[in-house]
Amino acid sequence: MDVLVALFGAGKELDSLQMALRAALAFVCTLALIRISGRRSFGQRSPFDYVVAILLGATLSRFIVGASPAVATFVASLVLVLMHRALAWLCVRYRWLETLVVGVEREVYRDGTFNRAQMSAALITRADVLETVRQELHATQLEDVEAAILERNGEISLIRKRSASP
Repeated sequence: MDVLVALFGAGKELDSLQMALRAALAFVCTLALIRISGRRSFGQRSPFDYVVAILLGATLSRFIVGASPAVATFVASLVLVLMHRALAWLCVRYRWLETLVVGVEREVYRDGTFNRAQMSAALITRADVLETVRQELHATQLEDVEAAILERNGEISLIRKRSASP
């Protein structure tokens, strides 16, 4: 026990080496927690997944700086990732829950017309769509775009018009 306190410190009075060792331990434990949480935790980049990332970071930072006890911090972190995994599992089985938690995609533009109701509900503007056109298609106009869809992760997908057959 005395060796652990010497290495990792106790309370908020930590030296640089103790805080560095705590950070290294938190890093290894976070990797394990992310594996438990599942691939989608950081792969989907949806608001649902960001919640876990932010809370996990906030919780584990308290361990690193000595603001919270180590075991309690890791238990709280484990609860967060298990809740995330359970909710993701339920979302796979219940479409209504997935819609509630993750949201739905919104078609904000089709065939030359912006859908103002969908844009208003999603809080995006024409400028947001045009920005995506510039970034993705390297164009300044919507002439080659059949549709623009705001995806559940907040990104705008562009569907190109099909070229006419000869």
